[in-house]
Amino acid sequence: MNQTLGEKLSPILEEIEITLWEKDAKDPGLYGFTPPGRRAGIKIFSAILADMMWEKQKDDPLKWKKLTSGLLGDDIRALIKKYTDIDTKDLYK
Repeated sequence: MNQTLGEKLSPILEEIEITLWEKDAKDPGLYGFTPPGRRAGIKIFSAILADMMWEKQKDDPLKWKKLTSGLLGDDIRALIKKYTDIDTKDLYK
């Protein structure tokens, strides 16, 4: 049986999670992510949230899923802008 992309990536994400928890336990504070690392983390977070949202909306029409996906993207952009003053649209320039 073929694995989904999410199934393939999940063990890698779990390893990252464990590493972050270990760092937090030993040395709370800044992580020192690079700009490309931050961009990658935002993309991963957005993809996981969208996946969870679409799973919740599995019985909803595609038109609704597309609309709420756009709203989710807008909300994530606003959240990041509010707390970091980074516009996610600038991350891929």
